[in-house]
Amino acid sequence: MKRAALFLIAGPVGIAAYGLVRLWGRSDGVYGPGFDWQAAHLVALAGMVCFVPAVLALSRLLPPSRWRDGVVVLTFVGLAATMVQFGADVVEGLLAADRAEMSALAADFKDIPGVEVAVYDVVPQLFFLGLVVLAGMLAARRRLPWWSVPLLLGGIVLPVVTLDLLPIAGLCMLVALAPALPLLRRQGSVRQAGAGGPVDGARLGGRARR
Repeated sequence: MKRAALFLIAGPVGIAAYGLVRLWGRSDGVYGPGFDWQAAHLVALAGMVCFVPAVLALSRLLPPSRWRDGVVVLTFVGLAATMVQFGADVVEGLLAADRAEMSALAADFKDIPGVEVAVYDVVPQLFFLGLVVLAGMLAARRRLPWWSVPLLLGGIVLPVVTLDLLPIAGLCMLVALAPALPLLRRQGSVRQAGAGGPVDGARLGGRARR
């Protein structure tokens, strides 16, 4: 779970880094295709990948239930669609010689029946919806403070206003989820101790011997 805590940090950081690289790429007025475009989207894709173990780790802070598992599945469906979206952007950037050709390739991809809904407009939003619901469930169990939910929602909404706010959005998501980090580390220590033999009662606040 210590590794899970790192993934929980890396996911939002990937979103913030995507926003920063994007701003840097747009600073000269020419953004994509090229190194700046590929770097931004690869960083974003890496951030989405990190959310997979992060979401699993957060869900394990809740008792097993169909609701919990359903929210995780919903979140993963949205994550998968988001990854496909960023992956398509990377491929289009590699194949295109200029911005116009890249836009044409993107339009051709979106013209495939179902792609616009599944990869761009609707399904990717399930990731953010699932993440907010998961945070709400954690807040209800006092695994997260109450303010994590509105802060996380604010971070998700900011890029809707303008993608230039992506760095702030990633930071908001990180701060919102950060209170779960000690719980993940503690849970990791408990599992590690349980797998390795007798638990050190002092290390876990004396609870192991009760």
